[in-house]
Amino acid sequence: MTKRPQRLLALAQLANSVGDGAYYVTSALYFTHVVGLAPARVGLGLTLAWAIGSLVGVPLGRLADRRGPRTTSVLLALATSAAIAGFLLVRGFVPFVLAAGVYASAQSGLAAARQALLAVLVPAGERTGLLARLQSTLNGGLALGAALGGLALSSGTAAAYRGVLALDALCFLACALLLLRLPVVLCTPTVPTAPASTGTTGVADMADMADVAAVGTGADGRRFAVLRDRPYVLVALLNTVLLLRLPLLSLALPLWITERTAAPAWLASGLFVLNTLVVTLFQVRAARAVTGLGTALRVLRRSGLVMFASCAVFALSQGRSAWPAAVILIAGAVLQVVAEMQQSAGSWQLSFDLAPADRMGEYQGFFGTGVTVARTLGPLVVTWLLLGWGTPGWLLLGALMPLAAYAMGPAVRRAARHRAPRRTGEPVLAS
Repeated sequence: MTKRPQRLLALAQLANSVGDGAYYVTSALYFTHVVGLAPARVGLGLTLAWAIGSLVGVPLGRLADRRGPRTTSVLLALATSAAIAGFLLVRGFVPFVLAAGVYASAQSGLAAARQALLAVLVPAGERTGLLARLQSTLNGGLALGAALGGLALSSGTAAAYRGVLALDALCFLACALLLLRLPVVLCTPTVPTAPASTGTTGVADMADMADVAAVGTGADGRRFAVLRDRPYVLVALLNTVLLLRLPLLSLALPLWITERTAAPAWLASGLFVLNTLVVTLFQVRAARAVTGLGTALRVLRRSGLVMFASCAVFALSQGRSAWPAAVILIAGAVLQVVAEMQQSAGSWQLSFDLAPADRMGEYQGFFGTGVTVARTLGPLVVTWLLLGWGTPGWLLLGALMPLAAYAMGPAVRRAARHRAPRRTGEPVLAS
């Protein structure tokens, strides 16, 4: 298969990430200063919206399996564009929640559908590497979009904020047009074979098994088989624990810096920029070590240990004066981004290798809800632990990471044994 699909996927990722970057840095002020909503209502509305998005990710992913991931991805990108355009018309809380619900649902479904699209267009051995490149593209686009959003922030006018929303809507429209240029993929039906041996299965052999695996509960055509696939559910839940790092840069560290250290408040922005640049430059290199389930587990275990070290270093900044605190916080942020890149690469490999080929969208939709749950509940957890408990809170949060990472080993081995290999034909590109 040519590299053209990979280039189009990367361009689509760049298009929507530029819009997202601009939206992320301006949306809160748009909804409060222009629309006139109270900050608490904005927070409540977004929490409700993303809760809805987490629920519809699986059915929308299943829709991609049944109707085709390319068509579903295009339609959901268009729906996201329409929802963002709808924000321009919002004048009250209820319309805001409705528009935000469509936005969150379309975004959740789009993530699952694009993962399914990538799975059928890209050979198994190239998926993690491509996801690393897409992650680098994502961060580069976010940085560019955030810079454009910064121009709107410096202007501070309603017209500038509306211009950002219009830009974001156009970016998702461009994303849809790029996805439309991808080939339609018709997957050859899978043919069950004899169940895998129930004997001892080495982790090194799991990758070959999982590449053509299909879960037993998915073979009979029941709806939402992923919810009955308890081994995969357990892996996804453990990954959600590892994703509790997500609110650190955007919420916990800014509050920690201003309330518990004498470091300058602008350092929070500097740490975000540092994270974005490192991921953009080094995510692909970090993913090269992941080639199968065995290497994914090793990388995840290292990620858990590095994340524990990061949290311990962050805790040392409490009560420090400006420059010592800044040095400690930067050191913690470096460890954190290393752990982030390792965790991302390992989890990508698991999410694909443990999912049945004929239900890739459904399974990716479920695995992706971990991000939504972490972004919804994570702020409550990390602020309670870190600002409420201080140093013990940092150490407790850090300890959760290696515990979840090491628990992945038996969970993944169980999930791999749960599979029944199938002979799966190569994807067929429709004319």
